[in-house]
Amino acid sequence: MGRAFRIAVLPGDGIGREVIPQVVRVLQAVEETVTGFSLELNEFECGGEYYLKTGKEWSEEAEDFSKNEADAILLGAVGANNKDGRSVRRPDGHLAGYSVVIGLRLELDLYANLRPVKLYEGVPTPLAGRDHRDIDMVMVRENTEGLYAPQENPSRAEGAERIIDQRVITRKGSIRVSRFAFEKAIDRDGAPSDHQKRVTCVDKSNLLAGCQLFRQSFNEVAKEFPDITTDYAYVDAFTQWLVRNPAQYDVVVAPNAFGDIITDLGAALQGGLGIAPAGSIGEKHAVFEPVHGSAPKHYGKGTTNPIAAILSSAMLLDWLGSTKNNLGCRTGAKWIEDCVAEVLKEGKIRTYDLCRDEWAHVDPSSSERVTDEIISKIKAVPGGS
Repeated sequence: MGRAFRIAVLPGDGIGREVIPQVVRVLQAVEETVTGFSLELNEFECGGEYYLKTGKEWSEEAEDFSKNEADAILLGAVGANNKDGRSVRRPDGHLAGYSVVIGLRLELDLYANLRPVKLYEGVPTPLAGRDHRDIDMVMVRENTEGLYAPQENPSRAEGAERIIDQRVITRKGSIRVSRFAFEKAIDRDGAPSDHQKRVTCVDKSNLLAGCQLFRQSFNEVAKEFPDITTDYAYVDAFTQWLVRNPAQYDVVVAPNAFGDIITDLGAALQGGLGIAPAGSIGEKHAVFEPVHGSAPKHYGKGTTNPIAAILSSAMLLDWLGSTKNNLGCRTGAKWIEDCVAEVLKEGKIRTYDLCRDEWAHVDPSSSERVTDEIISKIKAVPGGS
C-alpha cells in the first residue's frame, strides 16, 4: 500500500462542488492503479454557501485539519450569491470564504503561486499560427505580499474621494520566490523555442521602487544558478511579447499583482480557465485548485470543464512525491497528466468550452463524461488494473 497521505478536500461553492467530486473519482482511480501510496480524503464544507447556513466560513474541524493535519489541500473555489444575485459577504466587506483562501495562504505562508501555462494538443488557442509546440511555461507569482496583502486602510470609507492602496515588497519575499522559480527551471526542458532553461523576471522596475528591490533580489538569486539564463521584461511590454512569441518563455516570476494579471493572460493562451490549474506552495504546506473560481451562475448544469481541477490534483500528487520522496505519487501525477493529454488530443470527448474552431462540430460532453474517459485511460495504462 505504501505511505498514506491525508488530503483536505474543500469543494467550496458553485462549480467547485461539481468539479471536485470528479477529481475525487480520478484520485481514487489512481490510488487503485498505482502502487506506493494511499490517500485519505477528508471532505469539508466551506465558503459562501456554508456561511449562509451557519454564519461561519468553515467549521473548526475543517480549519484545524486543513492547517494542522493535512499533507496537502485540494480546494474547489469559494464565492456564492444571495437570492438577489449579489455576492455573499462578511460584515467587513470581504467575500465569504476569505478566511479559507487568504487565511490558508497567509497562515501557512504559501509564498509561491505556481501556474503551469501549457497548451495541450487538441486544445484551441486564440493565437493564430501557434500550437502545442509553442506554449509550455510555468509562471511563478509571489503570493503573500504586494497589493493583495491584508492591510488596515482607513481611507476605504464609503464615499471616499481618495483611496491609497499600499504595496509591500520585501527582500526576503522576493528572494525566496525567485529561488523557487530558478529551482523550477532546473527540472524543466527549457523554453519551446530553443530548449534553453530560462527564468524571466517581470516587473516595473523602471518606475517602481518595490520592483527595483524585486529585481535586485532576483539578480542576487540568479548568481546561485549560473547554468540558467536570466531574462527581464517590464510587465506592460511582457504582455505583448507573450502574445507575439510565447515559445521563448520557460519560467516567469513576478510580484503578486502583476503576476495575477499575466497568469490570466497565460490561461487564455492555453485554451481558457477550464484548462488552467494552480498551486499555492510554501515550505511545508500547499493548496491546489483550478483557476476558474466558483462561477455560481453555471452551477448545477453539469457542463463545467473538470480538467483544470483534475490537473490541479496531478500537481498535488507531484508536490507530495517531490517533498515526501514518494515515487508512487509522482507516477500517479504523470499518469493523470498523460491521460488528460490523450483525451484532449483525441478531441472526441470534451466540454462545451473546448468545442470551438476545428472542434466546433463536436457535441459537448458533461463534466462526468469527460472524467469517465480520463479514468478509463488511467486504468488502461500498462501496469494498471
